[in-house]
Amino acid sequence: MSVKTKQVQGRRTVRYESLRDLLNDAEKLASADVRTLGNWSFGQILKHNAMSLDSSIDGSGFMLPAPVRWLMSLMMKQKFLTKPIPPGFKSPDSFVPGETSIKEGLSALRAAIERQNRETKRALHPGFGQFTNDEWNQFNLRHAEMHMSFVVPNSDV
Repeated sequence: MSVKTKQVQGRRTVRYESLRDLLNDAEKLASADVRTLGNWSFGQILKHNAMSLDSSIDGSGFMLPAPVRWLMSLMMKQKFLTKPIPPGFKSPDSFVPGETSIKEGLSALRAAIERQNRETKRALHPGFGQFTNDEWNQFNLRHAEMHMSFVVPNSDV
């Protein structure tokens, strides 16, 4: 049975200032006893975040129509770059990883972060269109915060 992620209680409050902060949090949680509160395993969350980072370089394979991107940029862009992203959006199937171990997910996240630091090219965002590298970074951090908030140490029970 699928969890309605908009209604999940007990999520962590997470805020990252850098990709290094994200990686540090992921590594700390990977060495702890954790559980997830949503529909994905911790390994899947790590892999999904890596896939999202890579899509900011490679593109996502889909784009919303230009008028929708324009409206989203006008009405929602600043919020999605600076405020917590609310849970409950359904990811396209191509961005939902199959079962992934924590080790595999963490390895993918490390590689994606290294790539972000190494490559400067960025693709269009499928919903907002053109982002600067800093805007992509901020979006990816807000996105990762939302997903990582579903990973909680068992000691917090």
